[in-house]
Amino acid sequence: MRRWLVAVNERAGASPVPVDRVRGSLDAAGVDYDLQTPRGLPELTELITEEAKSGRDHFCVVGGDGTVNALVNVLMGLDLGIRPTIGVLPAGTGCDLLRTFGIPQDLGPAARHLLGDQVYAIDVPHLEGEWGMRHFVNVAQAGVGAAAAQSAPRLSRRLGSGRYPLAFAARLPRFPRGNVRLETERRTIESPALAVILANAQFFAGGWNIAPKATLIDGVLDVQVINAPKRAAPGLVPKIIKGTHLRDPAVRRLSAGEFDLEVDVDWPVEADGDYLGNTRVSGRVVPAAINLKI
Repeated sequence: MRRWLVAVNERAGASPVPVDRVRGSLDAAGVDYDLQTPRGLPELTELITEEAKSGRDHFCVVGGDGTVNALVNVLMGLDLGIRPTIGVLPAGTGCDLLRTFGIPQDLGPAARHLLGDQVYAIDVPHLEGEWGMRHFVNVAQAGVGAAAAQSAPRLSRRLGSGRYPLAFAARLPRFPRGNVRLETERRTIESPALAVILANAQFFAGGWNIAPKATLIDGVLDVQVINAPKRAAPGLVPKIIKGTHLRDPAVRRLSAGEFDLEVDVDWPVEADGDYLGNTRVSGRVVPAAINLKI
């Protein structure tokens, strides 16, 4: 059995993550682990870097999609020569990445998924723009949804997963539609649009089924160009939550292993819930880059 390094993001969600509960869940599941509580991203980066360079290859974070993103970006920045294995224990408002695999949004049952040898060798896309390079695992987007992700952290943490829909409603009225040029290795799309979705996994925003046909093991992104007029966007949201929006004529879907996106207005870009900067943005999928423990 491999020994896990478990890093707890105590600041995930509206209230501090109970470290004792994390320990209790791991002990009850019979997981072999070392537990650390890094204070912020710099300490997490230093911890993961030191452990990986010393030969550790099993890493688990306790937090949400942003915490998973931080872990993946550290590991992808190291020349390890092996494919590391990551695990996730949900905390705070939960972890959308786990929803794709049906892993419970509860510490106890999720901890039991750290046992055994079953893993997926998952793709890890990266984005390049004015911010440099950033990897992501779950979902990235440009447009009005990214604007909501940009604004959501300014709302009270007590709102939990309700922050995103409230931020979306606030940003939509004044958000500019743009003319996009999306170039992939297979085709080029030029279209007016309100958002472009770049999905590696299926869920975002606390359970919205944005990409019901996405999979993390096919070497491509599930890309959607959404050209709904703003007045029609609120009616599209319930379909996105349920995953039935792909049949809507306002949604154009394709697959891409690499892409370049230009918009004739400045659009914000986010990845795994974190605002990165503005368009232009390009990206590429790194196939089977990391093992995800399921």
